[in-house]
Amino acid sequence: MFRSYRIYYFQSPLLWMIAVALLLTPVSALAYLDPTTGSMLISAIVGLFASLVLAIKTYWYRIKAFFKRKPAGSDSDDGAA
Repeated sequence: MFRSYRIYYFQSPLLWMIAVALLLTPVSALAYLDPTTGSMLISAIVGLFASLVLAIKTYWYRIKAFFKRKPAGSDSDDGAA
């Protein structure tokens, strides 16, 4: 007897079109970005790149062992019990 009408709201194409139209409507930010903001963004990108390089360098042997193929004859499990 009890029906959940909540799922029917998200199936309406009109509702989706209204939501997309509202998301694509430009809004004025009224913000000022001074020249140092560009250098802050560049330093953040360089910092993220350096962190990524350090993480890869730290785990290099694990990454290398993960992609290294094992020789076909080196199975330690030969089926003998």
